[in-house]
Amino acid sequence: MPPSNAPPTSPNPRPDPLPVSAPGKVLVAGGYLVLDRAFNGLVFGLDARIHVEIEPIRTKSGVSLSEIMVRSPQFRDAAWEYGYRLTEGEGGIAVTQLRASSLPLSSNPFIETALTYTLSYLSTHLSTALSPSSLSILASQPYYSNPGKPITSSSPFLNFDVALSSAHKTGLGSSAALVTAFTAALLSYYLPSSVFSLESEDGKRVLHNLAQVAHCAAQGKVGSGFDVASAVYGSCVYRRFTPSLLSSLPSPGTPKFATALRALVDDKENTWDVDIAKASVRMPAGLRLVMCDVDCGSQTPGMVKKVLAWREANRDVADSLWSKLQEGNEGLARELTRLASDDAQGEGRYDGLKGYIEGNRKLIREMGELSGVPIEPAQQTRLLDALTEIEGVVGGVVPGAGVTMRLFCWWRIGRR
Repeated sequence: MPPSNAPPTSPNPRPDPLPVSAPGKVLVAGGYLVLDRAFNGLVFGLDARIHVEIEPIRTKSGVSLSEIMVRSPQFRDAAWEYGYRLTEGEGGIAVTQLRASSLPLSSNPFIETALTYTLSYLSTHLSTALSPSSLSILASQPYYSNPGKPITSSSPFLNFDVALSSAHKTGLGSSAALVTAFTAALLSYYLPSSVFSLESEDGKRVLHNLAQVAHCAAQGKVGSGFDVASAVYGSCVYRRFTPSLLSSLPSPGTPKFATALRALVDDKENTWDVDIAKASVRMPAGLRLVMCDVDCGSQTPGMVKKVLAWREANRDVADSLWSKLQEGNEGLARELTRLASDDAQGEGRYDGLKGYIEGNRKLIREMGELSGVPIEPAQQTRLLDALTEIEGVVGGVVPGAGVTMRLFCWWRIGRR
């Protein structure tokens, strides 16, 4: 049952289901560097997407609910129900997890946090209470290594037939894409298009800011945010925001939280110093970015902590190495964009691109050796070297910030 002090609900904002989706990502260049605002990362949006569909919960005449239901039908027992109520002192919306029928109670911090922050933001825009709604989440197959079967004969989505906690992620940024798509669905559903639209630059900015805040809160730390930026804007050259930007935000439910959240998200004072340059990178026609899953992970927090500790203790050497990597990453983005606007074909067309890839890999291996962190392990070095010898393959990298070793990627000349 919803909380007894829940306010009466407003009429349904939209009578029909509303679908929204957000892409996954791969950090092609800028691993570790993207954690520092002095450097940037080259991020590619992928065709793997997280889909969220939101629709009204139908109730009988005279029946009032303050409840939001969320389910992920690709996984076992993946259903969550939440009650919500408006708090005092502009503290926003408090969300309480309810028991979903007979299913065991299991938390999902990304959904619950995104719901808390987005509903609190919405409460500053709406004069009436939120009506109940139901959200369904579906993920493209590349997000998971688990084998699965189509949900239906015509469905592009798989039933993985495991609990969500047992799913093997492939490192494509599923949590960032989920928070972004989930937030976008709620904003698009409850706000009129004159206030929020995914088609407008203002709408994308609001979505980016709110999804960044919610995703950081769900992780329990302020990440670099390149994954959320790519989920909103797609492929881009990304320079992170200053982490202290979020430190002054009150906790959900405390006085003035909702007011402060809206001010931060709407950003009338231009305090967000993030730099997202979408036009700075283009993928050339005839060239493909191919991702491969080797289904074995790495301990990201420990690796990052060790690299940053080495950098702090060896600042001169590290800064010189990071500056060279920055130059290589910028050159890689320029070369891709140059190739995208150059129709010339023939032998040697991709030599410049290959040179940047190999140069960056060499610097990454040097960073790994100096810091004692296997950023590009010997096994993957041999694998990438062998792949590069295949006809049509330009080069490959271990993507990310040491964030995952489940994947490697390479560029392959496509067939027109």
